Amino acid sequence: MGLDGRFIGGHPMTGSEKSGFASAQAHLFENAYYVITPSEQTAPEHIEAYRTLASDIGSIPLVLDYRQHDYVTAAVSHLPHLIAASLVNTVHDLDSKDEVMKMIAAGGFKDITRIASSSPEMWEHICISNHANISQVMDTFIRLLEECRSEMTAGNGAAIYRTFERSRDYRDSFSSSSLGTIKKTYRIYCDIVDESGAIATIATTLAVNGISIKNIGIVHNREFEEGVLRIEFYEEEPSLKAAEILRQHRYQVWIH
Repeated sequence: MGLDGRFIGGHPMTGSEKSGFASAQAHLFENAYYVITPSEQTAPEHIEAYRTLASDIGSIPLVLDYRQHDYVTAAVSHLPHLIAASLVNTVHDLDSKDEVMKMIAAGGFKDITRIASSSPEMWEHICISNHANISQVMDTFIRLLEECRSEMTAGNGAAIYRTFERSRDYRDSFSSSSLGTIKKTYRIYCDIVDESGAIATIATTLAVNGISIKNIGIVHNREFEEGVLRIEFYEEEPSLKAAEILRQHRYQVWIH
């Protein structure tokens, strides 16, 4: 169509598993990487104009070759969605009729499978259009998973330890500043007495001090969590301030 020198692909690395206008956020693009994929024929001034646009809406522009973009996103975005969907379907297929697995699913399971709630229509198209790259990174994932199974069967504790140690060290090195696929969650846990108005009292206390809450709820499965009440925030500073205020009111608080 003669647009090779003018069309520039773009992919803001932000968003959530939710879709539709009701899920929009005014700060959606802030501090999120905005991948720009020009062609070889794109004029430098057009690329710079796009970079400026991305910066003006609060994003961090990142210029990549489109082939590199497709490969990178296959590993850090597309494969995780397939893993999450497969994990949820595994529990669905193995669960009992009274859905005990579903009932006691802990925070870890819910965190890792959150993106399984994404749009099936969108991910159908993504998986078909980028199938070559996804298949390539999936080969590595399957190999590592099979290695884990072999080491467990052999009772090789040292190898299993190294697997978790290596993943922990690399995961802990991730930046928490961007709104990519893996998002930093600011949450605190608080022990409360199970009585009428207990949650409302805490919510009111934080609101009076100008602290906005992203989400709040009772933790039913506390396998990896200390407090009865989980409170989530949009940013780190309010979470730390909330913990300090609640401790001043003699609540027992843990920060995650």
